[in-house]
Amino acid sequence: MILDKIIEKTKEDLEKKKKLIPFDTLGRSLSSNPYMPRDVFSVLKTSENDPYKIIAEVKKASPSKGVIREDFDPVSIAVSYEKGGANAFSVLSEPHFFQGSLEYISLIRRYTKSPILRKDFIVDKYQILEAAVYGADFVLLIAKALSQKELKELLEYARYFGLEALVETHDKEDVKKAIFAGANIIGINHRDLQTFDMHMDLCEKLIPIIPNGKIIVAESGLYEHEQLVNLNKFGVDAFLIGESFMRQDDVEMAVKKIKGA
Repeated sequence: MILDKIIEKTKEDLEKKKKLIPFDTLGRSLSSNPYMPRDVFSVLKTSENDPYKIIAEVKKASPSKGVIREDFDPVSIAVSYEKGGANAFSVLSEPHFFQGSLEYISLIRRYTKSPILRKDFIVDKYQILEAAVYGADFVLLIAKALSQKELKELLEYARYFGLEALVETHDKEDVKKAIFAGANIIGINHRDLQTFDMHMDLCEKLIPIIPNGKIIVAESGLYEHEQLVNLNKFGVDAFLIGESFMRQDDVEMAVKKIKGA
């Protein structure tokens, strides 16, 4: 299964990283870090003036589709996203299957104002610390990839640094795990991470069991304004969109169009 392969490779990389830059050494670099974490919750909460909050993804490739965008310039993409009205960025940092990089986070932070999600397969506190050092404002935690105990510990550790977490779910068990862990931002991913099949009715099924007051983020398979309108009616606040944007020549216009501007 692809998720298992990615996590296995992630753990191999972590062992190498920890030998190269030990945990304490990485942590000391925070003392000279110019990036304070920004408020994510208020940015992603749906409002009357901006009902369709967009987390625009900066992604070069994926395991299922290969290279999605050949002319990949993360900074210019992010700047265009922001001009189009994107509320936050999702930046892939997984290098092997998505051709991402942690460096993209710090580069994008220099030239934009919107909060940045480190999108990766996070299984260790070291990765949370990396996110803080490189200037991310929140991190992705995949409920399916973590035990209940691990999810809670990583979420609490992120908050220790002032970061938030988008806890991604795929079924009722994941949602229960996210709620127990204390997640404030719950993602519902329409894509099955094992089979890559899409289940576009998942938000309708899962939102009723999510307590009021949580930010709900719909993920995957989103490409037109009408989808956002319908999902917003069910209670979705924000929409994480990547591939459909990455395939557009004009990503600024693509954001405006999907927001209905």
